Amino acid sequence: MIDASSPTRPTALVVEDNVTVGQLVKFVVEREGLDVTLASDGRTAQQLIESIAVPAIVILDVMLPFIDGFQLIGIIRERVQWKHCPIIMLTAKSQEKDIVRALDAGANDYMMKPFLPEELRARIRRLVKIPA
Repeated sequence: MIDASSPTRPTALVVEDNVTVGQLVKFVVEREGLDVTLASDGRTAQQLIESIAVPAIVILDVMLPFIDGFQLIGIIRERVQWKHCPIIMLTAKSQEKDIVRALDAGANDYMMKPFLPEELRARIRRLVKIPA
């Protein structure tokens, strides 16, 4: 876990339109020592991508209002500063074509809902290089 007393804790951008799921993901991510910026739709996420510092990781739903998660991957990967930011897709879309589409677009990992919180933590640690 990252030292919570650090003056500049790493951040995560979580994009999830379901309030309950968003709060659960926020809780899980915070347990890994990251501060969380939460967006509830694709438009808000795009505005954040254009205005905030690059986070340590992005966790994206696919089915979002205004701009979907697939489009957001493209927006993220087009920005030079964000190009190497790890992205985990966390979605109810479980078809192979959706998984392949996300990975081909530039996502680093793909998890399906319902998800196991400890599995999400492990995947975050792997991508952000947080010791277990």
